[in-house]
Amino acid sequence: MLKAWLKLFVELTGNNYVSQLLVRFTSSTWSRMLVPIFAKVYRINQEEMEKSLSEYQSLHQLFTRKLKFGCRSIESQPNCLVSPVDGVISDFGFVQDVEKYPIKNKQIRLEEMLGSKEKANVYRNGKYIILYLSPRHYHRIHSPVDGIIKESWVLGEKSYPVNSLGLKYGNSPLSTNYRRITEIQSELGNIAVVKVGALNVNSVHLTARSDKLGRGEELAYFSFGSTVVLFIERATFQFSPDIAGNNDILFGKSVGVFSNA
Repeated sequence: MLKAWLKLFVELTGNNYVSQLLVRFTSSTWSRMLVPIFAKVYRINQEEMEKSLSEYQSLHQLFTRKLKFGCRSIESQPNCLVSPVDGVISDFGFVQDVEKYPIKNKQIRLEEMLGSKEKANVYRNGKYIILYLSPRHYHRIHSPVDGIIKESWVLGEKSYPVNSLGLKYGNSPLSTNYRRITEIQSELGNIAVVKVGALNVNSVHLTARSDKLGRGEELAYFSFGSTVVLFIERATFQFSPDIAGNNDILFGKSVGVFSNA
Protein backbone atom coordinates (compact mmCIF):
# COMPACT_ATOMS: atom_id res chain seq x y z
CA MET A 1 0.00 0.00 0.00
CA LEU A 2 2.82 2.43 0.92
CA LYS A 3 4.54 1.79 -2.40
CA ALA A 4 1.30 2.52 -4.27
CA TRP A 5 0.86 5.84 -2.45
CA LEU A 6 4.46 6.84 -3.05
CA LYS A 7 4.19 6.01 -6.75
CA LEU A 8 0.97 8.05 -6.95
CA PHE A 9 2.79 10.98 -5.36
CA VAL A 10 5.57 10.70 -7.93
CA GLU A 11 3.05 10.62 -10.79
CA LEU A 12 1.21 13.67 -9.45
CA THR A 13 4.36 15.71 -9.03
CA GLY A 14 5.17 14.91 -12.64
CA ASN A 15 1.86 16.43 -13.76
CA ASN A 16 2.45 18.95 -16.56
CA TYR A 17 -0.22 21.40 -15.35
CA VAL A 18 1.15 21.47 -11.80
CA SER A 19 4.68 21.88 -13.13
CA GLN A 20 3.76 24.86 -15.29
CA LEU A 21 2.04 26.54 -12.35
CA LEU A 22 5.24 26.01 -10.39
CA VAL A 23 7.26 27.70 -13.15
CA ARG A 24 4.95 30.70 -13.29
CA PHE A 25 4.96 31.19 -9.55
CA THR A 26 8.72 30.83 -9.02
CA SER A 27 9.38 33.30 -11.85
CA SER A 28 6.94 35.90 -10.48
CA THR A 29 7.73 38.72 -8.09
CA TRP A 30 5.18 37.12 -5.73
CA SER A 31 7.73 34.42 -5.02
CA ARG A 32 10.21 37.00 -3.74
CA MET A 33 8.72 36.77 -0.24
CA LEU A 34 9.75 33.11 -0.13
CA VAL A 35 13.40 33.75 -1.06
CA PRO A 36 14.67 34.18 2.54
CA ILE A 37 12.54 31.26 3.74
CA PHE A 38 13.83 29.01 0.95
CA ALA A 39 17.42 30.01 1.69
CA LYS A 40 16.96 29.20 5.37
CA VAL A 41 15.12 25.89 4.90
CA TYR A 42 17.66 24.58 2.38
CA ARG A 43 20.65 26.10 4.19
CA ILE A 44 21.97 27.82 1.10
CA ASN A 45 25.52 29.10 1.51
CA GLN A 46 24.97 32.82 1.04
CA GLU A 47 28.67 33.68 1.38
CA GLU A 48 29.42 32.18 -2.04
CA MET A 49 26.51 33.78 -3.91
CA GLU A 50 27.27 36.47 -6.48
CA LYS A 51 24.61 38.79 -4.98
CA SER A 52 23.16 39.38 -1.55
CA LEU A 53 19.92 37.54 -0.79
CA SER A 54 17.83 40.74 -0.93
CA GLU A 55 18.87 41.33 -4.56
CA TYR A 56 17.09 38.23 -5.88
CA GLN A 57 13.66 39.29 -7.13
CA SER A 58 12.18 35.79 -7.45
CA LEU A 59 12.82 32.18 -6.52
CA HIS A 60 13.84 31.55 -10.12
CA GLN A 61 16.61 34.13 -9.83
CA LEU A 62 17.81 32.43 -6.67
CA PHE A 63 17.67 28.97 -8.29
CA THR A 64 19.79 30.16 -11.22
CA ARG A 65 22.23 32.25 -9.18
CA LYS A 66 25.89 32.54 -10.06
CA LEU A 67 28.81 32.16 -7.67
CA LYS A 68 31.16 34.87 -6.52
CA PHE A 69 34.22 35.12 -8.73
CA GLY A 70 37.01 32.94 -7.38
CA CYS A 71 35.00 31.00 -4.79
CA ARG A 72 35.60 27.75 -6.68
CA SER A 73 38.97 26.43 -7.84
CA ILE A 74 39.22 24.21 -10.91
CA GLU A 75 41.47 21.18 -10.47
CA SER A 76 44.64 21.74 -12.51
CA GLN A 77 46.02 18.19 -12.40
CA PRO A 78 46.81 17.01 -15.94
CA ASN A 79 44.49 14.44 -17.52
CA CYS A 80 41.80 14.85 -14.86
CA LEU A 81 38.05 15.14 -15.25
CA VAL A 82 36.26 17.55 -12.90
CA SER A 83 32.75 17.59 -11.54
CA PRO A 84 30.54 19.75 -13.77
CA VAL A 85 28.20 20.62 -10.88
CA ASP A 86 27.69 20.96 -7.17
CA GLY A 87 25.73 17.89 -6.20
CA VAL A 88 25.51 14.53 -4.51
CA ILE A 89 27.12 11.44 -6.03
CA SER A 90 24.24 9.02 -6.59
CA ASP A 91 26.28 6.26 -8.22
CA PHE A 92 29.34 5.59 -10.39
CA GLY A 93 31.19 2.71 -12.01
CA PHE A 94 31.43 0.69 -15.22
CA VAL A 95 28.69 1.23 -17.79
CA GLN A 96 28.59 -2.50 -18.51
CA ASP A 97 27.77 -3.22 -14.86
CA VAL A 98 24.94 -0.71 -14.63
CA GLU A 99 23.42 -2.05 -17.84
CA LYS A 100 23.34 -5.55 -16.32
CA TYR A 101 22.35 -4.71 -12.76
CA PRO A 102 19.92 -2.11 -11.44
CA ILE A 103 20.95 0.93 -9.40
CA LYS A 104 18.40 2.54 -7.10
CA ASN A 105 16.14 -0.35 -8.22
CA LYS A 106 16.35 0.92 -11.81
CA GLN A 107 18.68 0.19 -14.69
CA ILE A 108 20.25 2.78 -16.95
CA ARG A 109 19.29 1.84 -20.49
CA LEU A 110 22.22 3.34 -22.35
CA GLU A 111 20.78 3.03 -25.85
CA GLU A 112 17.49 4.55 -24.74
CA MET A 113 19.23 7.24 -22.72
CA LEU A 114 21.48 8.41 -25.57
CA GLY A 115 18.95 7.79 -28.32
CA SER A 116 20.70 5.30 -30.59
CA LYS A 117 22.76 2.13 -30.64
CA GLU A 118 25.54 4.01 -32.42
CA LYS A 119 25.85 6.54 -29.57
CA ALA A 120 25.54 3.85 -26.91
CA ASN A 121 28.35 1.80 -28.41
CA VAL A 122 30.84 4.66 -27.87
CA TYR A 123 30.37 4.48 -24.09
CA ARG A 124 29.39 0.85 -23.49
CA ASN A 125 32.90 -0.11 -22.33
CA GLY A 126 33.47 3.09 -20.38
CA LYS A 127 32.54 4.60 -17.01
CA TYR A 128 29.65 6.68 -15.68
CA ILE A 129 28.85 8.92 -12.72
CA ILE A 130 25.44 10.24 -11.63
CA LEU A 131 25.29 13.61 -9.87
CA TYR A 132 22.04 14.72 -8.24
CA LEU A 133 21.27 18.42 -7.66
CA SER A 134 18.81 19.17 -4.87
CA PRO A 135 16.99 22.52 -4.53
CA ARG A 136 19.79 23.79 -2.26
CA HIS A 137 22.53 23.34 -4.84
CA TYR A 138 24.10 25.81 -7.23
CA HIS A 139 22.33 24.97 -10.50
CA ARG A 140 24.86 25.85 -13.18
CA ILE A 141 26.62 23.16 -15.22
CA HIS A 142 30.23 23.37 -16.41
CA SER A 143 32.47 21.48 -18.79
CA PRO A 144 34.32 18.59 -17.10
CA VAL A 145 37.23 18.74 -19.59
CA ASP A 146 38.95 20.88 -22.19
CA GLY A 147 37.39 20.05 -25.51
CA ILE A 148 35.05 20.84 -28.37
CA ILE A 149 31.29 20.32 -28.47
CA LYS A 150 30.99 17.51 -30.98
CA GLU A 151 27.20 17.31 -30.97
CA SER A 152 24.14 18.32 -28.92
CA TRP A 153 20.70 16.76 -29.03
CA VAL A 154 17.43 16.57 -27.10
CA LEU A 155 15.45 13.45 -26.18
CA GLY A 156 12.25 12.81 -24.24
CA GLU A 157 9.32 15.06 -23.44
CA LYS A 158 7.75 14.34 -20.06
CA SER A 159 9.78 14.49 -16.85
CA TYR A 160 9.22 12.89 -13.47
CA PRO A 161 11.12 13.66 -10.26
CA VAL A 162 14.72 12.44 -10.07
CA ASN A 163 15.01 12.49 -6.28
CA SER A 164 15.29 9.22 -4.32
CA LEU A 165 11.51 8.58 -4.52
CA GLY A 166 11.42 9.36 -8.21
CA LEU A 167 14.30 7.00 -8.96
CA LYS A 168 12.74 4.23 -6.90
CA TYR A 169 9.11 4.47 -8.00
CA GLY A 170 9.24 6.40 -11.27
CA ASN A 171 9.40 4.89 -14.75
CA SER A 172 13.20 4.86 -15.32
CA PRO A 173 13.40 8.67 -15.18
CA LEU A 174 17.12 8.87 -15.95
CA SER A 175 16.62 7.05 -19.26
CA THR A 176 13.20 8.43 -20.26
CA ASN A 177 12.88 11.99 -18.89
CA TYR A 178 13.42 15.00 -21.09
CA ARG A 179 17.19 15.42 -21.42
CA ARG A 180 19.69 17.61 -23.24
CA ILE A 181 22.86 15.78 -24.17
CA THR A 182 26.14 17.48 -24.99
CA GLU A 183 28.92 15.32 -26.36
CA ILE A 184 32.38 16.78 -25.81
CA GLN A 185 35.35 15.59 -27.83
CA SER A 186 38.63 15.93 -25.98
CA GLU A 187 42.17 14.57 -26.06
CA LEU A 188 41.07 12.36 -23.17
CA GLY A 189 38.25 10.79 -25.19
CA ASN A 190 34.58 11.55 -25.67
CA ILE A 191 32.46 12.66 -22.72
CA ALA A 192 28.64 12.71 -22.85
CA VAL A 193 27.11 15.23 -20.45
CA VAL A 194 23.46 14.20 -19.98
CA LYS A 195 21.37 16.90 -18.33
CA VAL A 196 18.13 15.31 -17.10
CA GLY A 197 14.98 17.42 -16.68
CA ALA A 198 12.71 17.10 -13.65
CA LEU A 199 9.08 17.85 -12.69
CA ASN A 200 8.08 18.37 -16.33
CA VAL A 201 9.71 21.79 -16.18
CA ASN A 202 12.42 20.58 -18.56
CA SER A 203 14.37 23.67 -17.62
CA VAL A 204 17.79 22.99 -19.15
CA HIS A 205 19.23 26.14 -20.71
CA LEU A 206 22.44 26.05 -22.77
CA THR A 207 24.83 28.95 -22.20
CA ALA A 208 28.10 27.93 -23.90
CA ARG A 209 29.31 30.82 -26.05
CA SER A 210 31.20 28.67 -28.53
CA ASP A 211 31.88 25.05 -29.40
CA LYS A 212 35.32 25.28 -27.80
CA LEU A 213 35.21 24.68 -24.04
CA GLY A 214 37.76 25.07 -21.29
CA ARG A 215 37.66 22.84 -18.23
CA GLY A 216 35.23 24.47 -15.79
CA GLU A 217 33.68 26.80 -18.37
CA GLU A 218 29.92 27.23 -18.04
CA LEU A 219 27.92 24.99 -20.34
CA ALA A 220 24.30 25.28 -19.17
CA TYR A 221 22.04 25.71 -16.16
CA PHE A 222 18.95 24.15 -14.58
CA SER A 223 16.04 26.26 -13.37
CA PHE A 224 15.22 23.50 -10.88
CA GLY A 225 17.18 20.76 -9.15
CA SER A 226 17.80 17.75 -11.32
CA THR A 227 20.53 15.31 -12.35
CA VAL A 228 23.62 15.23 -14.55
CA VAL A 229 24.99 11.92 -15.80
CA LEU A 230 28.49 11.76 -17.27
CA PHE A 231 29.43 8.95 -19.64
CA ILE A 232 33.18 8.56 -20.11
CA GLU A 233 34.36 6.73 -23.20
CA ARG A 234 37.58 5.22 -21.87
CA ALA A 235 37.50 2.30 -19.44
CA THR A 236 41.01 3.30 -18.33
CA PHE A 237 39.57 6.31 -16.53
CA GLN A 238 40.15 5.88 -12.79
CA PHE A 239 37.85 7.45 -10.21
CA SER A 240 39.50 9.36 -7.38
CA PRO A 241 39.75 7.41 -4.09
CA ASP A 242 37.46 9.90 -2.30
CA ILE A 243 34.60 9.43 -4.79
CA ALA A 244 31.85 7.57 -2.94
CA GLY A 245 28.08 7.19 -3.15
CA ASN A 246 26.01 9.81 -1.29
CA ASN A 247 29.04 12.09 -0.89
CA ASP A 248 28.74 15.78 -1.74
CA ILE A 249 30.97 17.13 -4.48
CA LEU A 250 31.66 20.67 -5.65
CA PHE A 251 31.98 21.85 -9.21
CA GLY A 252 35.65 21.93 -10.25
CA LYS A 253 36.77 19.12 -7.95
CA SER A 254 38.51 16.15 -9.55
CA VAL A 255 36.35 13.12 -10.24
CA GLY A 256 39.28 11.08 -11.49
CA VAL A 257 42.11 10.79 -14.04
CA PHE A 258 42.77 9.09 -17.36
CA SER A 259 45.62 6.72 -16.61
CA ASN A 260 46.86 6.23 -20.18
CA ALA A 261 46.21 9.71 -21.57
